[in-house]
Amino acid sequence: MAIPDFQTIMLPLLEFLRDGKEHTLREAIEALAVRFKLTDEERRELLPSGLQPTFDNRVGWSRTYMKKAGLLESKSRGHIQITERGREALKGNPPRIDIGFLDKYEGFKEFRAGGVRTPKRPPEEPHTPEEVLEEAYQSLKNNLANEMLAQIKSTTPKLFERIVIELLVKMGYGGSRPDASKAIGGTGDEGIDGIIKEDKLGLDTIYIQAKRWENTVGRPEIQKFAGALQGQRAKKGIFITTATFSKEAQDYASRIDNKIVLIGGEELAEFMIDNNIGVSLVSNYPVKRIDLDYFSEE
Repeated sequence: MAIPDFQTIMLPLLEFLRDGKEHTLREAIEALAVRFKLTDEERRELLPSGLQPTFDNRVGWSRTYMKKAGLLESKSRGHIQITERGREALKGNPPRIDIGFLDKYEGFKEFRAGGVRTPKRPPEEPHTPEEVLEEAYQSLKNNLANEMLAQIKSTTPKLFERIVIELLVKMGYGGSRPDASKAIGGTGDEGIDGIIKEDKLGLDTIYIQAKRWENTVGRPEIQKFAGALQGQRAKKGIFITTATFSKEAQDYASRIDNKIVLIGGEELAEFMIDNNIGVSLVSNYPVKRIDLDYFSEE
């Protein structure tokens, strides 16, 4: 089944703690993963930031919300257990515990009034605050990537060449920038636009094909590039384009002996954003959490 939203997790989490014992959050996560019959792949699914498993994050927020409502408590570090109020809630056999259910508790209403409730989102919103934040960030990033790609397509060949150089150097390829500048932008003989070092020591070389195209890049173009690599006895190549690659082109690149990395327009734009090329920082919103070690006297 799909990963349940954090409100759907609330009742099963409270029922897991029905025994009144202290449990770690990890114990709860493992038990609930079994209850919801999550696959290993679903257990490994990460938030867009890639910093935490989605299911673990949702269980954590279910715990936080019910603690604010007084249904759960933490008497010792990293542990949770049900409260008397939580037992009373279960005695009523509720079909579901969610934000609407928790709103009847004064402590939870104060918690929500303190700013956790996200504007213009209904109480039945299935996403955790972190997911809402990351969803908004990803939306902004996608819009920026679209604008970035349109800008790249309108550049001159010389500027596009510079963009490729900057990106590869920022990603750790090409040795120094002067080295990369000399290597890229050659004659383009036999379908090769440039050669760069794989690392600063030059232990291996990578051949480059960089094209500002509008149409989809098909298998014949990749075959031509692969042939050029073989002609140079080269093992590695990067094909960068402002367009997209056909499925046949991708399948071919994945099956040949030469290692050819395909970077389409969308990936190119995302790589530029991730490596701070052609963008400037407007705002920065660091997300922080309590450092429990700081408060430990051990």
